[in-house]
Amino acid sequence: MEPLNPTATPTAARANAPAAPAAAGGWRALVARIEASGYGSIVLLALVILVVFPLALDAFRLNLMGKYLTYAFVAIGLVIAWGYGGVLSLGQGVFFGLGGYGMAMFLKLEASDPIATKTQTTPGIPDFMDWNQITSLPFWWKPFHSLPFAIIAALVVPTVVALIVSYPMFKRRVGGVYFAIITQAVALILSVLIIGQQGLTGGVNGMTDLRTLLGWDIRSNEAKLILYFVNAVLLLAALLACRWIQRSKLGTLLLAMRDKEDRVRFSGYDVSMFKVFAFCVAALLAAIGGAMFTLQVGFMSPSFVGIVPSIEMVIYAAVGGRMSLVGAVYGAVLVNLGKTWFSESFPNLWLYLMAAMFIGVVMAFPNGLAGLYEQHVRARVQRVLRGAAYKEGAGDEQ
Repeated sequence: MEPLNPTATPTAARANAPAAPAAAGGWRALVARIEASGYGSIVLLALVILVVFPLALDAFRLNLMGKYLTYAFVAIGLVIAWGYGGVLSLGQGVFFGLGGYGMAMFLKLEASDPIATKTQTTPGIPDFMDWNQITSLPFWWKPFHSLPFAIIAALVVPTVVALIVSYPMFKRRVGGVYFAIITQAVALILSVLIIGQQGLTGGVNGMTDLRTLLGWDIRSNEAKLILYFVNAVLLLAALLACRWIQRSKLGTLLLAMRDKEDRVRFSGYDVSMFKVFAFCVAALLAAIGGAMFTLQVGFMSPSFVGIVPSIEMVIYAAVGGRMSLVGAVYGAVLVNLGKTWFSESFPNLWLYLMAAMFIGVVMAFPNGLAGLYEQHVRARVQRVLRGAAYKEGAGDEQ
């Protein structure tokens, strides 16, 4: 995993490393150079999700893993907003849900063509609208017949909502626990709104029976495999983008703002806009995760929008380490693996076991999995890689 110390840079890491012979080469030296660059953890994660999981898991489990990786988008967004920017959001389910519903609306309209819905009172509209005596498609649903529009809406609408929520709050210097409570309230309002407008949103059942994407059956094992790889590549791209933010001047300012906000403000920077940016980035990433969730699972419901799922999403980042992008991915996977295993093995106790796992991890490892790796594993791995590279280089010289 990447260093928890935000001041650590590849140049500093190379300066502290023992000098290897100039002719050093081979795979060990390559691994050592990747590790020193700070991208070793992302490369390892790429190997795990692109090679190990597809080879080791059957179609059902791989699709389940793909579902877990959609939650990882939310977790890495929280690393930027909460870990680096100091903006704790307890309403990320809002943006995950909006992204998911944007994609679900297109898929639902495609599944509701006049031939497939000829037995309804009003053919050509979603079944839940027909059940609620709605006789025509609402005007704001009609643009979702277009896939490009649906994709743009799934990404832009959550980001704009994040901007609307955060801009006035941060401009008035509302932050900390107060902002967290506001995001919780937004999550509650949206979930109640979705459930209450059953004829327009599907209500508590959500949007189900999503079968095809432009005529392509997304329920087949082949489609699920392709969607898994699309999801994995998007996640890796998001990780690289967030890693670039961390290493840029912007990332340094976010850290400075989190620790000494007044000093950053007195230096002439608009602190509120940095917070708005971090929050909007987290919202955009959550929306991507929600859209991919809908494609891989085949439904979207308000159960992913409310307060409880939003708090669970914060736990993903806390378990993985709120300063570590890769740690947040592992945290999302680990928490959901535990949730699945506990619910299958102990159906009457799994909630208590999950709570015990959360409490135990937070108390024993305050910095999450990334902190555990940083304290007990990282130094040993680096010594082994550097020693192997040095020996291989010396052998090549001889």
